[in-house]
Amino acid sequence: MPSDANPLIQNAYRPVPGWSLLVFAVALPIIGFGVARFLPDSEMLTILGAFFAIGFLALVVAVAPLGRAALPALGLRPANWKYVVFGPLATLALSVAVSQLGIEPQGMKKVIEFVPEQVIPSLLLLAVLAPIVEELVFRGLIYGWIAGRWGTMAGFIVSSLAFAAAHFEPAHIVLVLPLGLLFGWMRRRTDSLLPSLVCHILNNGFALLAAVYLPGV
Repeated sequence: MPSDANPLIQNAYRPVPGWSLLVFAVALPIIGFGVARFLPDSEMLTILGAFFAIGFLALVVAVAPLGRAALPALGLRPANWKYVVFGPLATLALSVAVSQLGIEPQGMKKVIEFVPEQVIPSLLLLAVLAPIVEELVFRGLIYGWIAGRWGTMAGFIVSSLAFAAAHFEPAHIVLVLPLGLLFGWMRRRTDSLLPSLVCHILNNGFALLAAVYLPGV
């Protein structure tokens, strides 16, 4: 049941404090500057790996003061198995439907170009690390603060739009917005990050493997 079903509980519910978002916003460029100075090369895979590593480190810094409360605050709690099992099916169906729009973001196209040469590193980066960081930031940190302050519906809407907007390229935003809404709905429905996290990982993994082994399909 969404947490804003009981307004008396909702008024006192602050799973992610505002200062955590502030710390994240400050830590992100500081850590990014430090990491950028020591990058071994400027290859796409290295840059993307550094980007998501920076996001993960900034998140850890932001929630570390919460101690044990950090995990449930970010939504890392058990969820109904039905959403974990059937969520990926809905994600796959939606992903296939969106792909039929014929939109091919140039940024995504450039990323896909190096995947066939480095399949395993690409999967670990784009189908594991990237979804983990994105889910923790958008449907963990941002959703947790918005939902605690203005309710889970606001958390769902804001985190979903922020997730899509973070992909920058308009064509990419159009492609990921439906998935972002689905992931956000699962986050709100289950009060857990696990269903959307599993779906996000499987979706990215399927997309990468399809690009390598089923080109043009």
